[in-house]
Amino acid sequence: MKPTLLVLAAGMGSRYGGIKQIDGVGAHGETLLDYGVFDAKESGFGRVVFIIRKDIEKDFRERVFDRVARNFDASYVFQSMDSLLTDEQKRLSAARTKPWGTVHALLCAQEAINEPFAVINADDYYGREAFEILSHHLSAIENDSIEHAMVGYVLRNTMSRSGTVSRAICSVDGGYLSSMEEHTKIGYEEDRIISRRDSGPVELTGSEAVSMNFFGFAPSAFEHFTTYWEEFINANVTTAKSECYLPNGASAIVTRGEGKVRFYTTDESWFGMTYSEDRPIVKDELAKKVKAGIYPEKLWQY
Repeated sequence: MKPTLLVLAAGMGSRYGGIKQIDGVGAHGETLLDYGVFDAKESGFGRVVFIIRKDIEKDFRERVFDRVARNFDASYVFQSMDSLLTDEQKRLSAARTKPWGTVHALLCAQEAINEPFAVINADDYYGREAFEILSHHLSAIENDSIEHAMVGYVLRNTMSRSGTVSRAICSVDGGYLSSMEEHTKIGYEEDRIISRRDSGPVELTGSEAVSMNFFGFAPSAFEHFTTYWEEFINANVTTAKSECYLPNGASAIVTRGEGKVRFYTTDESWFGMTYSEDRPIVKDELAKKVKAGIYPEKLWQY
């Protein structure tokens, strides 16, 4: 059975200043996630499931989904603030406006996933090689497998000059993930790479292996993420900004002894739509890849 691609496209885009998931950056209005879905299709994925917010559905369909669905097996599900919450949890979190995070998003799609699947962000460029790696891994495992996977990137290849980025720094042992730690404010300070942590600044080398939220899971992982989410929401239901991060949840699979995460690597350089200043950079990089023949000038049949 071919694996499924799950696209996290419900984020608020607060740093970007708009709905970056549906901002056209290709020559024919293609969004950045169009290129990710195209890479997945070319790499052997069988279908794509998007996670979106209800309030962007109309624009999402007009600017992304209807075009993709004419060329690939596609569907979407919704993530809302009160998805998966009990009535009491809804009451306690009524004042919250920030989404609950990527583990919450993943669980919103559980009913739509029946086979091994990969997860990506909608606003990041991953490169064809990474999709080929996870397609090969996921096509070889069963639904009840406890050997999951991820593709890691080199930190210096994932930085933005427009501002800070969030990256989970990975520790790897024998080709398998041993732990991940989320760093939410990594940025350049002149030519140095600094992580601004609550405990103080930490200088990084740039060669660290980091997560870009490109994971591959067997459906068995949903049981783990359900438990992880329930623990999180019980502890954070009244908080204004705490988020349940997928890298932390994936790391917990390992640290709790509930499975393994095979760690693959790529030297592909990331680019993405974190800030509005990133848009011309993304357009230029994609144009270069089209010129090099990596992508056709027109991705889809319209």
